[in-house]
Amino acid sequence: MTIIDLSIPVHPEMLHWGRRPTYEMVEDISDTNPSEVSRWLIGAHTGTHVDAPSHFVPGGTTVDSLPLTHTVGPARVLDLRHVEKEITADDLIAAGAEGATRVLFKTRNSTDALTRNEKSPTWVGLGPSGAQWLVDHGVVFAANDYMTMEAPDHTVEWPTHVILCNAGVVILENANLAETEAGDYYLVCQPVPFEGREAAPAPALLLPAETANVV
Repeated sequence: MTIIDLSIPVHPEMLHWGRRPTYEMVEDISDTNPSEVSRWLIGAHTGTHVDAPSHFVPGGTTVDSLPLTHTVGPARVLDLRHVEKEITADDLIAAGAEGATRVLFKTRNSTDALTRNEKSPTWVGLGPSGAQWLVDHGVVFAANDYMTMEAPDHTVEWPTHVILCNAGVVILENANLAETEAGDYYLVCQPVPFEGREAAPAPALLLPAETANVV
């Protein structure tokens, strides 16, 4: 069985919107100590992570209360590598999003903006028309291959996040789709259950679509 890991490594020099993660060694292996232990300081939006509705909706669902029916199940990877900056509703339709309830956007980010240690001057994100199309067509989970789902021109009022979060759509950001082909898969994504919080790191795997027949 081929399993694709979508998670990006977490380290102090990684791509990050704000403060990068840091760590300290609490214990080192030595003649008197048998184990190694580290302590990390990370943000809820570090690495491959999930945004819960409460990220933009006061009183919205928090990351520890997200339904597994949203983050686990059949999913479709859409090839959107031709999009320059903003994924529209027309782009989603042309890429074959119709009928999918969980979608992942493979864009040029996976081999460009996502590979950098600093914020890229431009990237590909989901525009408001695309976000509304997802909501109108019953999508419950959407993933992008950059540190934000938002398109570059909308990072002041964040309309895509507002639309998706108000509709209860789970957002996965920083998903590495470089080695993933477009098509149908079985998604397993389980965010760390930070109680009452708006986001959390979320290891994410894609399994063969036929996995749905044996689980």
